[in-house]
Amino acid sequence: MATFFLILIGFFIIISNVVGFISYKKKKSLYAAAFTILILAALFGAIGGILALLIIRDAFAIFYGLQVGYYLLINSAIVLLLAVIVTVIKQYNNK
Repeated sequence: MATFFLILIGFFIIISNVVGFISYKKKKSLYAAAFTILILAALFGAIGGILALLIIRDAFAIFYGLQVGYYLLINSAIVLLLAVIVTVIKQYNNK
């Protein structure tokens, strides 16, 4: 059961980063990409919670889904931090 949720976490991280990259290509904004990944973290966390409830059939299974969302939130924070660092570097190079 644990391997299923690890695969699910990896799959959702890859999907959210690809969607964030597509968002970056369309809008040319790293912050928009980070926000897209943040929104997908909430969506995929909810999907993970529903899947956990359907598979495990226990009330505490929702915490497996919340763990999926937690890792996606960490991913979103990393992307936001990289966006801030890139912005600071661009501002420094422009001066």
